[in-house]
Amino acid sequence: MRVQSDTDLVTFQNWTLRVRPSENPSPRLLLLIHGWTGDENSMWVFVRNFSSDYWMIAPRAPHVTEPTGFSWRPHHSGPRGGPSLEDLRPAAVALISLVDAYAAQNKIDAHQFDVMGFSQGAALTNTLALLYPERIRRAGVLAGFVPAGSESVLEKRPLNGTPFFVTHGTLDEMVRVEYARQSIQLLERAGAKVTYCEDEVGHKVSANCLRALESFFNESLED
Repeated sequence: MRVQSDTDLVTFQNWTLRVRPSENPSPRLLLLIHGWTGDENSMWVFVRNFSSDYWMIAPRAPHVTEPTGFSWRPHHSGPRGGPSLEDLRPAAVALISLVDAYAAQNKIDAHQFDVMGFSQGAALTNTLALLYPERIRRAGVLAGFVPAGSESVLEKRPLNGTPFFVTHGTLDEMVRVEYARQSIQLLERAGAKVTYCEDEVGHKVSANCLRALESFFNESLED
C-alpha cells in the first residue's frame, strides 16, 4: 500500500508505528486509527493534504487477522456485528497510554489531541471520545459507527461541544449508512458538534467528502 514518503516506520515500546513528524515547534498531535484488517500504512491516503503543523502517528493494532492485517479486538467468533464499547475499551486504554508515552518522549503537548479512524477504527475513535472526552480536541469518523453499549455514557453528555466530522457512503455494504445517520443523533445527544458528509460511494471516502475532511482538520489549526 502506498504511503506518504515523508513518514517513518518506527518501533516504540511494544508498538509498530508509522509517523510523520512536524517541524512546528508546537505541533498538534493527530492519532490515526486503521480499520479491521488494516495496519499502520492504511490511513495515510486520507491525510496527504493535511497541514505540516500536525505530528501524525498511526499505530498497528495488536491482534492479527487472517489472512492479513490487524484488529483492535481479539478474534470474534460470536454473532456477526460490530464491536461493542466494552470490546474496544482495552484498545482505548492502550492508545491513551501510547499517546502519553510517545508525546512525553518527543516533547509534544498532547493533553488534548486530534483523532481520526476508519471503519472499526472509527468506532474506536468514538470510544476514545466517549471514555476520555477531556483528551479529544476534535475527531474524524470515517465509514464507522457508535459502538453498542454506549448508551449510559452518551446520556452524561461528555462531549460538550467537541467537533466531529462524520462521513459515510450511501452504497456502503460493510457498514450500512443507517449506522452513520444514527451515530449523528447519538453523538449530538452526547453533546458533540457534528459535521456530516454523505456521498454515493461504498466503504470508502469520496473525493468531495475528503476535501471537506481536510478543511475540517486544517482550518482547526487556526483556532
